[in-house]
Amino acid sequence: MGAREKTYDDFVADLPENDCRYGLIDVEFTTADERQTSKIVFLSWNPDSSKVFSKMVYAGSKEYLKSSFIGVSVIVNATDQSELDFETCILPAVRKFV
Repeated sequence: MGAREKTYDDFVADLPENDCRYGLIDVEFTTADERQTSKIVFLSWNPDSSKVFSKMVYAGSKEYLKSSFIGVSVIVNATDQSELDFETCILPAVRKFV
C-alpha cells in the first residue's frame, strides 16, 4: 500500500523482480478534450522469472480478486518491465475507457 504522494515509478520500483504481485493504481490524466480525470487500474505483475507455483497461485486468484474491487475499469497484465512502461502501456490502456 502506497501513500497518495507516491508516484507510478515508486510503485514499479517496489515490485519484486522474481515474484508475482497485484496492485491498484489511481491513474490521473488529461483526456483528448482537455478534461482532468482518473481511472483505477488493476495491475497483475506476473514476471516470466517467477516460480511456477507462484504464477499458478496468482493466476488462480486473480479473477476472484478483480471481481471484489468496485470501480476498477482497467486491467493490465504485465510479465516483464517493458509492459510496465507508463507512456506506452498503462496510459494507452486507460485512455481506451474514456
